[in-house]
Amino acid sequence: MILVTRLDRQQMFLNPDHIISIEETPDTVITLYNGNHILVRDHARVILNRIIAYKSRIIRRSAAAPAGRAYLRRQRNLLFQRLRQDYDQTGSLQPLHHQDF
Repeated sequence: MILVTRLDRQQMFLNPDHIISIEETPDTVITLYNGNHILVRDHARVILNRIIAYKSRIIRRSAAAPAGRAYLRRQRNLLFQRLRQDYDQTGSLQPLHHQDF
C-alpha cells in the first residue's frame, strides 16, 4: 500500500494494483479499476516513486525466501530430530501428520 494525501489533507493508503492511470492536471487525479477517481495533493512523480518502491519491496522480500530457505530447513530439521528421538526411545515411527493418527 502507498500513502497518498487527499485535497482536504486526509491521508489514506491506496493499493497500487488498483490504479489504472494518474493524471496531473492542476490537481492529480488517480483513476481506479472500479471507475472511482481520487483527487490527491501529491504530484504524479511522487506517486510513481512510491509505487516503484512498494513493488521493489515486494520483489525483494519474495526473492529472499527461495535463495536462503534457511528458515524452512531449520523447521524441517527440528521436526526430523524430534521424530528420530521418538524412534530411538520407542522403536517405532510416529505419524508425520496429525491426520495419520
